[in-house]
Amino acid sequence: MAGWMRLAAIAAAVGLAGPACAQKPEDTEAHSPVPPVVTPGAQPGAPPSDAIVLFGGADLREWVAVRDKGPAGWSVEDGTLVVKLAAGNIETKRTFGSYQLHIEWRVPAGVAGSGQLRGNSGVFLASTGPGDAGYELQILDSYRNPTYVNGQAASLYKQAPPLANAMRPPGEWQVYDVVWTAPTFAPDGALKTPAKVTAFHNGVLVQNDVALAGPTRFIGKPAYAPHGRAPIKLQAHAGGGPVSFRNIWVRPLD
Repeated sequence: MAGWMRLAAIAAAVGLAGPACAQKPEDTEAHSPVPPVVTPGAQPGAPPSDAIVLFGGADLREWVAVRDKGPAGWSVEDGTLVVKLAAGNIETKRTFGSYQLHIEWRVPAGVAGSGQLRGNSGVFLASTGPGDAGYELQILDSYRNPTYVNGQAASLYKQAPPLANAMRPPGEWQVYDVVWTAPTFAPDGALKTPAKVTAFHNGVLVQNDVALAGPTRFIGKPAYAPHGRAPIKLQAHAGGGPVSFRNIWVRPLD
């Protein structure tokens, strides 16, 4: 190969030949839009500066009862929110599209029962109707407590088991960090994009951009019906002792 041909081949291989020679580093630099400044929490798990605090330990001003939209009937004890079964499920007064959620929960140290009857509750990432209508991220004592895998802690109930069982023992605080991408619908009600969930349990990735087939169903296959922004709901379940919550905050992403 002639010397000039050899040089041309080398130049092409390293990106120096042709139009690329005229490109500059700044051609691929973006300067807008400038991301907003968000101040992180002072310690891990603390709400950042742009978060909406849904429960900070003092009161239930951000919550209502699901059944009649009246005052949420759960109790606040020593800075924690405690499930009261007779009061039923509670949900946020505000509605949300896509968001980042932080929530901490605990089953009693002396929890009894087994399977689904052991510290059962749930976070409905979008509450789409009364009762247990919505998309549920399961809460359950799954520490040495076998049950069906798509119903254990950190499962997307009856749809996706967690990638790992990251449970701490009963009586210790558990942490969920969740990114919820709300579904979208066409004007005629047809599904455009499904709901998606990424979740960490105690810092461990347990749901990785999972696309849901629809809202949770206890019996039967899930299916979508069109809906808009929705509250976040917490479940009052009869199984295995009252679950407690603390440090709940959300960052809207839309």
